[in-house]
Amino acid sequence: MSCMDFDEAKAAAFGERVVDVLNGASLALMTSVGYQTGLFDRMAELPAATSQEIADAARLDERYVREWLGAMVTGRFVEYQPQSDTYRLPPEHAKCLTRAAGADNLAVASQYIALLGAVEQEIVACFRKGGGVPYSEFEGLQRIMAEESVAVQDAALVETTLALVPGLVEWLREGIDVLDVGCGSGHAVNLMAQAFPKSRFGGCDFSSEGVERAREEARTLGLANARFEVLDVARLEAVEAYDFVTAFDAIHDQAQPAAVLDGIARALRPDGIFLMVDVAASSHVHENLDHPMAPYLYTISCMHCMTVSLALGGEGLGAMWGEQKAREMLGAAGFARVESKRVEGDSFDAYYAARKR
Repeated sequence: MSCMDFDEAKAAAFGERVVDVLNGASLALMTSVGYQTGLFDRMAELPAATSQEIADAARLDERYVREWLGAMVTGRFVEYQPQSDTYRLPPEHAKCLTRAAGADNLAVASQYIALLGAVEQEIVACFRKGGGVPYSEFEGLQRIMAEESVAVQDAALVETTLALVPGLVEWLREGIDVLDVGCGSGHAVNLMAQAFPKSRFGGCDFSSEGVERAREEARTLGLANARFEVLDVARLEAVEAYDFVTAFDAIHDQAQPAAVLDGIARALRPDGIFLMVDVAASSHVHENLDHPMAPYLYTISCMHCMTVSLALGGEGLGAMWGEQKAREMLGAAGFARVESKRVEGDSFDAYYAARKR
């Protein structure tokens, strides 16, 4: 490359972009701290306040709170009035930073950044030697995933997600057999079991910790129509046992996703429905350039979804497998009809309704 080919303006602009990345990554960590300590929640309830008043409200050490506020002010998360030495979280910002925001809460996802950083060196080693990092290394991941999914499911599962499939809600009210594959902590199963007492619900997951939490929630809610099982879902042996099967952001994590889809197809009765909720993306990287969260999702995929599958000798499908690959795999599993739907305001998920005939 000659000096004549070098674009100084392009180099300067990219340098600024890297600075933005470093600042954004730092703010992600501080956002996680603010979420975990309840600082955003407390500030949303307060008028403009001093660092001491904010620390007192959150029952935290003032010196740490003050330094955190420095990051939040310069990151344009929090407003600062130097005359009164007070800080304020605008309600427009609180809308996506607090627990009260429910499904709109983005701060909860910031916790993944530090969690993934904890396995960075193991991922680097995998770049050099192959293989993967096992699920057991991601301490706290299931807690964060459960916290995220609970807010989304509480807001939309019964009234919006299930209603995407014509006639499904009425069918559930009449009483059918339902299975959630990769149920995690089982909140979706328990929500559906509450809403549709005439239907019978099962959930299966390979995590004994998640299944125990699911059972505990079912006991607390007094649900007699929900049961849970520790199971490698690639070994699902049921044959024509269910009318409706769900998988919420679970298929792309599987070590053997093709085997899981095959098992789901076998488990469904001839007129059954499989509802698969998974990451909304293209299978082609160039078609994801305008996806608002593509870098984040590819990172999550590389440092968790893909690597945990490879650690089990799996396919390493990854979170960004995309709609084209999803349709291909659903077809190979025996689903003759597949509809893909989206929910307004949800740029994260695609909703696939698959039938065998």
